[in-house]
Amino acid sequence: MKTRITEMFGIRHPIIQGGMHHVGYAELASAVSNAGGLGIITGLTQPTPEDLAREITRCHEMTDKPFGVNLTFLPSFNAPPYPEYIAAIIEGGVKAVETAGRSPEKYMPQLKAAGIKVIHKCTSVRHALKAEKIGCDAVSVDGFECGGHPGEDDIPNFILLPRAAEELKIPFVASGGMADGRSLVAAMALGAEGMNMGTRFLATKDAPIHDNVKQAIVKADELQTRLIMRNLRNTERVLNNAAVEEIIRIEKEKGQAETIDDIRHLVTGAKGRLVLQEGKMDEAAWSCGMVAGLIHDIPTCDELIQRIMAEAETIVCQRLAGFLG
Repeated sequence: MKTRITEMFGIRHPIIQGGMHHVGYAELASAVSNAGGLGIITGLTQPTPEDLAREITRCHEMTDKPFGVNLTFLPSFNAPPYPEYIAAIIEGGVKAVETAGRSPEKYMPQLKAAGIKVIHKCTSVRHALKAEKIGCDAVSVDGFECGGHPGEDDIPNFILLPRAAEELKIPFVASGGMADGRSLVAAMALGAEGMNMGTRFLATKDAPIHDNVKQAIVKADELQTRLIMRNLRNTERVLNNAAVEEIIRIEKEKGQAETIDDIRHLVTGAKGRLVLQEGKMDEAAWSCGMVAGLIHDIPTCDELIQRIMAEAETIVCQRLAGFLG
């Protein structure tokens, strides 16, 4: 399958693995890339730029296919040394960067001068248009269904994707609710040129996370996610557990007076690592999309991607073509 996304990133299939904290290590990124998609190392999971450089080297040793690095831009008062992280990406020969969080505008000159293709994660059309304006090569359009941060507009992909297609000139991929060949065909019918998957890649043999997390996703249905941090306008979609229920209790009690300090002990990255890496399932809130309801097994990344592409081809060439009579 050939789209502007496959051409831009030099990949065989229009499938991108989103950056995920404490998940996007070389093991997963290389597995996705070897299967024909675009694997992504999560930059800030690495404590220092030097650690990121070593992780990029490890990934090169595990695949000769293109892969990217995710950089999430945090508020300036808490900013990591981004120029040094970008230097590690450039020196490591990485040619694709997925940016998220705040605008990457400040760092675009450094990225573009190195010939790096930038795809920015957006939860609204207005943000996608800004990404296009500042020179991003593509965007990942994240609908309200997505795990992690869906923004504050609450627009699902059936509306958000065609709206993006109406407004954007650069290509985009769909994120949120993506799991299989049906997802890919539907996204492309709505204007996307590929899809980004996070939760679906968690439930693979190659994901370097605890099996308890993978089994929780398979066991969950589409009703098991919750939205937290709405009062803070930093909404996150997470899988329900004891920590999440405590967060919701605190948020109801505090209302608009809530601050991040009220729930910090249940949402920090360090506590999330206890879930993802040690399988302590009630220690913290952890990101998960509604797409968990469509995930029923734990394949390898190669098995998953080949299955998606075969299913997509069958849908287009047989089921949909058959309707034309």
